[in-house]
Amino acid sequence: MRVREYILPGLILAFLLVFLVWPLVYVFRNAVVDTQGPTLLYLRMMVTDPAQLEAIGTSFLIATLVTLCSLCMAMPVAWLIARRSFRGRSILSWAILIPMILPPFVGAVGVKILFARFGAFSTLMMWLGITDGPVDWLGAYPLGGVVIMESLHLFPVLYLNLVAAFSNIDPSLEDAAANLGCSPWGVFRRVAMPLAGPGLFAGTILVFIWSFTELGTPLVFGFRRILPVMVYDKVSEAGTNPLGYAQVVLLLLVAGVGFWMSKRMAKSRGGVATLGRMSVTRQEAPLTGFGALLAQVGIGMLLLAAILPHISVVLVSISRTWLSSVIPQGLTLEFYARAIGSELTRTALSNSLLLAVGATVLDVIIGFALAWLCVRKRIIGSDWLDTLSMVPLAVPGIVIAFGYLGCFTGGWFKDSLLDPRFNPMVILAISYAIRRMPYMVRAAHAGMEQTSRVYEEAASNLGATPFRVIRRITLPLIAANLLAGGILCFAFSMLEVSDSLILAQRENFYPITKAIYVLMEQLENGTNVAAALGVWAMALLAAAMLWASSLLGKRMGQMFRAG
Repeated sequence: MRVREYILPGLILAFLLVFLVWPLVYVFRNAVVDTQGPTLLYLRMMVTDPAQLEAIGTSFLIATLVTLCSLCMAMPVAWLIARRSFRGRSILSWAILIPMILPPFVGAVGVKILFARFGAFSTLMMWLGITDGPVDWLGAYPLGGVVIMESLHLFPVLYLNLVAAFSNIDPSLEDAAANLGCSPWGVFRRVAMPLAGPGLFAGTILVFIWSFTELGTPLVFGFRRILPVMVYDKVSEAGTNPLGYAQVVLLLLVAGVGFWMSKRMAKSRGGVATLGRMSVTRQEAPLTGFGALLAQVGIGMLLLAAILPHISVVLVSISRTWLSSVIPQGLTLEFYARAIGSELTRTALSNSLLLAVGATVLDVIIGFALAWLCVRKRIIGSDWLDTLSMVPLAVPGIVIAFGYLGCFTGGWFKDSLLDPRFNPMVILAISYAIRRMPYMVRAAHAGMEQTSRVYEEAASNLGATPFRVIRRITLPLIAANLLAGGILCFAFSMLEVSDSLILAQRENFYPITKAIYVLMEQLENGTNVAAALGVWAMALLAAAMLWASSLLGKRMGQMFRAG
């Protein structure tokens, strides 16, 4: 092999080592080393200190409840969409993606008002005679509010995995079980579910990790005695208090174990479900009459509940007041103008656009290069690079952000463009790119594998240089995959929460999510302006998600897999 063939993989490896591996190693090191030298004191505190144990237990409880609720919502919907044919199925399958277009952090803005002591729900309960006086529902049950918000946001992730898993099961295996006398429930329990196990496990692990490390929603609800919020409270002490690093290490260990289990499950069961799939076509059972109506109403009611946070955000954004009334009062579009007209919000929008574009460009370059190395070149070590690029799926954003804050603050990077306390824009763009890189790598990888190399070989045989082959043949052939991956990277970068809240410390560098959080704490219509800003962001992400879904179809489930 010529040395120059390893220049590209060497550059990619160097980038990943500096901006992915080093921050993680830095976090581990600072969790076990203090000014006195090596110590396990802080890690030991995580399992002995009552406050830390309470936070860990509550975080596990939230993640478990969110995962169970998401599974209960996603399982029947995925089965109906994958196995039954009924009027409106395609529209409903698209509509299920709607809850993903708004982070629960932003949806909590509207829900917090909707379920407040004198909010619409409390007023409705009094009007119906169910309660005698106003009830602060979120104040009385903050844990329930966090679980419901996160479940409604995350169940589509599990749904995407399950739809792909159910669709890829070889129908002849289920037919054989039915022919041997197995009941429909028995076929589902003893054949379909075990074969769909890898997709189910991958989806549940991703939901569990996501909810275990979620920062924004508990922060908005004032639910502070959980691990991610306690890490956020240690931001000002980054570099001086090892306890914050110990908390981050625990988050990382939980995510890493879940990721490893998911990979093991996928490897052990991955080849069974599609046995013979290319030669057997599934006939979807039609639903008519009452069965179709039941499916439509059931999925419709679930979607209505799932988009309630979005509806509440829209209503808050167009109302001057919404207290002691079921419907908002004083409808106005003033807050939309303020959301894009004030210095804070205008700067935040431009910052987020710049950061999202930069992160997307970086992801497209790295994703295409990695896919090309793995699928076309197959050089030694390319598979290891591909595996390393998937690590961010198992690394929570709060871990990466905390690691960056420690690695690039002061020292060699003091007052440089990589110093987040001096100018966080570059490091924010890189953190967004690292977080969403797996989506781009998987999209480009799928495009390469599905595209025959005969066209590229023909161009090479006619004298085209490798660069010309890539530019004129390879890139146009996988353009749809790159576009879909780029759309997802851009959309999710626009509304990244953990990185933005931790790394953006100065107002002139706030992205959208940090501006929304700051606006919520302002007294005079700050929440209304925050909601309007959230609606602008929601519209952008909705368009992006629908566009990406139309390009990827059922393959979109592969973009949200931890295994």
